[in-house]
Amino acid sequence: MLAVAFVMLGSAVRAEVVVTAGFNATDSGFCFKEVSLPADNDAATHARFKLVDGVVDANGGSLDVLHDGRVPTSADQPSKNFFFQAGAEGGRLLVDLGHTISVKRISSYSWHAGDRAPQVYALYGADDGVAGFKLEPKRGVDPTACGWQSIACVDTRRTDSGAGGQHGVAIAAKQGVLGSFRYLLFDIARTESRDPFGNTFYSEIDVTDANGPAPTSGIVAAQAIRKCFQTEDGKYRFTVDSTEAPDLTDWAQTELISVVRAWYPKIVAQLPSDGFQAPADIALRFRDDMGGTPASAAGAGVNLNAGWFRRERTREAPGCVVHELTHVVQDYGRARRTNPKAAGAPGWVTEGIADYVRWFLYEPQTRGAEITRQNLAQARYDASYRITANFLNWVVLTYDKDFLRKLNAEAREGRYTESLWKERTGKSLRELGDEWKRANEQRLDGSGH
Repeated sequence: MLAVAFVMLGSAVRAEVVVTAGFNATDSGFCFKEVSLPADNDAATHARFKLVDGVVDANGGSLDVLHDGRVPTSADQPSKNFFFQAGAEGGRLLVDLGHTISVKRISSYSWHAGDRAPQVYALYGADDGVAGFKLEPKRGVDPTACGWQSIACVDTRRTDSGAGGQHGVAIAAKQGVLGSFRYLLFDIARTESRDPFGNTFYSEIDVTDANGPAPTSGIVAAQAIRKCFQTEDGKYRFTVDSTEAPDLTDWAQTELISVVRAWYPKIVAQLPSDGFQAPADIALRFRDDMGGTPASAAGAGVNLNAGWFRRERTREAPGCVVHELTHVVQDYGRARRTNPKAAGAPGWVTEGIADYVRWFLYEPQTRGAEITRQNLAQARYDASYRITANFLNWVVLTYDKDFLRKLNAEAREGRYTESLWKERTGKSLRELGDEWKRANEQRLDGSGH
């Protein structure tokens, strides 16, 4: 949460303003602990929005999307958001509420998978009848020099995680109302200048009238199947979204949530590395467009194939989620972000570690990664998933109990090399693979040697 105090409202009244910022990872349904849902009956609903300065991106929605009470349903829906043209230095938006009201709160919402998610803007308010008032000051003109009052500055850029996700902002007085305004001016800046794509995807702007109706939201019904929860210590926060599979809502809330809440911290503890902080906001979303893929992970988001989970919810489903949560914690994209010369780990290492956590830590009693007479002939250390998981478990038990942590840390930092195996065990990867297979052959024929 971001809370910043400002002084405003001229000489007659001085109010302490608090800016509160909520953040959720992708697909969280605008479910913020700190900021209320976007409203569909606020004072901005029938207000006039006008572009004062800047160029609208033709790929985005019109200004109407900012006050229609609707929000995007995915992280990359340009037509459902308003944003400035790629490469532009932001711009200014005017909101004319039609008449003067007592403003209780001003809220803004945005969503994107990358740098277009955070919000950076300065907010001003004004009323009719102020001497020297200029309604539409262009960029470069200080609004406070032409009758506008500074309300707040907003910057939701984060340093503890990736930029992408949903950002919600609530601006309110610590006590009472913000003030009496007819006009609001948003002076919007880009979030970064490394590339042309730093202009925020703004999804909604709300203005709450202190004397108006209680806010309602058109996404409340959907919110009923977007369950937000956290670990007991509040360190990790989750959203499970079953909008596209409402029949899985009860199962998710009675079975899946307990697995996620208990096991995500355990996975984090199993796979540490120096200076690494695991994602703290994780979204799990049921989808009906994944074909034959049971599940996938990207960043801090986990996609769950609704059809597959319907069939497997009493069998494979919980373990599959543990596997995908391990990918979230592995965070091998970190290497590409922090090390321009990063060496990518082989896919069999990535999947083998995730299946090791699943089959040997989460559900060892199922013996799902067992080497049997049926799969022995085809068993290879680099076969991925449960076969590689079996190999990793053998290395851990035979040579180095801390090997998995070291292997994961090197992969996360982009330093994986095959020499790691010899450094930690005294044997090459190929030698280890041969020895592991012989050990399984001996176990299966009963010789034990």
